[in-house]
Amino acid sequence: MTVVLAHIPNAAAEAAFEAALQQAVFRSSEMVLVNATRGEALVDPTYATDESLTALHERARERGVMLAMERPVDADIPAAVLAVAEQRDASLIVLGVRHRSAVGKLLLGSVAQRIILDARCPVLSVKSPAG
Repeated sequence: MTVVLAHIPNAAAEAAFEAALQQAVFRSSEMVLVNATRGEALVDPTYATDESLTALHERARERGVMLAMERPVDADIPAAVLAVAEQRDASLIVLGVRHRSAVGKLLLGSVAQRIILDARCPVLSVKSPAG
């Protein structure tokens, strides 16, 4: 079984990474970090840098957790995360959430909401302490 982390480098990312790491240790399982992009631009702020991913890999290693990384390019981000969860037989999906206005929810939809509603395994949503 695997803990899958839906990772976007934002304010909730640190809290979500730590929660996923704790769950992987608790469950004695591997962890898969999924950092997906739609591929619509050459520079995508939702795509983590190689340096930041290397640092996360090292942190997981220090805690005894094997961390795999997947970086799909897909127009449907929730579907990409859910596909990795299915392929890896995830026992848990962890994702960071943030506060959004009602208008923001209406216009943009919600990646987190789709993952929570469509996942075949439990989903742990983690709010950052600051937000």
